[in-house]
Amino acid sequence: MNEVVKVAVFEDNRHLRESLQIVLNGTPGFVCVGAYPDCKDVLQHIQDDQPDIILMDIEMPGMNGIDATLLIKSTFPQVHILIQTIFAEDEYIFNAIRAGVSGYILKTTTLSGYVDSLNDVQSGGSPMTPGIARRVLELFQQHIPPQKNTVDYALTQKEKAVLQHLVTGKSYKMIAAEMNMALETVKSHIGNIYRKLQVNSNTGAIALAIRNKIV
Repeated sequence: MNEVVKVAVFEDNRHLRESLQIVLNGTPGFVCVGAYPDCKDVLQHIQDDQPDIILMDIEMPGMNGIDATLLIKSTFPQVHILIQTIFAEDEYIFNAIRAGVSGYILKTTTLSGYVDSLNDVQSGGSPMTPGIARRVLELFQQHIPPQKNTVDYALTQKEKAVLQHLVTGKSYKMIAAEMNMALETVKSHIGNIYRKLQVNSNTGAIALAIRNKIV
């Protein structure tokens, strides 16, 4: 029997927050372990709730979602954070990526789309609303000059192959099937990639790989 994925929601819009609670608790394989209108006492909430994934708004009273993400990842690096917001501006996107989010979706996403994105995160993917994903690639490819890669990250050939698959958007399960290896082996390679690149998320690894032409 598959384990239930525990999700915490930080969202100041009461209607959306309650709708997400209802959808999550009504979807097999998911449970909403907490829903909060702001990030006050965020670390205590996570300590108490032990979520696998956090749905995080950006603009909330008090601490914003990006600052909260930085705080959470510094204390609970294993927790995945999926940004859900109305903001599609470059500044928000890249600040979120630098903070270590696992994905970035817009609130125009349907409730079923939220569930699909959470499934993607749980499977090792980095979901992004199509327009956001396109903008990320455009900015990296057109507006951020590639840096000359003078750093030897000491990635093995298999680690480079795994990283290449991440860049093309494949989930952990898809990489395992493509490379004919166990899912746990893929996760082990990705852990090594994070350590060698000094990042803590798929999006961070992908951003560095594209910018520095590592693969």
